[in-house]
Amino acid sequence: MKAIQTNQAPAAIGPYSQGIVVNNLFYSSGQIPLTVEGTMVAGDIKDQTHQVFQNLQAVLSEAGASLETVIKATVFIKDMNDFAAVNEVYGEYFNVHKPARSCVEVARLPKDALVEIEVVALVK
Repeated sequence: MKAIQTNQAPAAIGPYSQGIVVNNLFYSSGQIPLTVEGTMVAGDIKDQTHQVFQNLQAVLSEAGASLETVIKATVFIKDMNDFAAVNEVYGEYFNVHKPARSCVEVARLPKDALVEIEVVALVK
């Protein structure tokens, strides 16, 4: 196993890594809309979802993977009424390649984020 850490994404806010590579697979920790400096993105669900994807791209790159090699994404949203807006942004990043996905509404996310996404990807 190899722990992934990059300064291009927010540092872990607990006893975990940004992701782990095992046998050519990358498992990300859930990414919330924190900036690299660790502050929550101000704005609506779309703004927060874009920041989550910036964070995912950074950890994927550090792992030797990319959005094009994502196998499975899990999306956690605070309010299912935001599904269409999250889906619109999600489609900007996964427009040709469409990995398997789950999306669930949760009662609360870390730092009261509106969205969190984790992925599993093939390492190139």
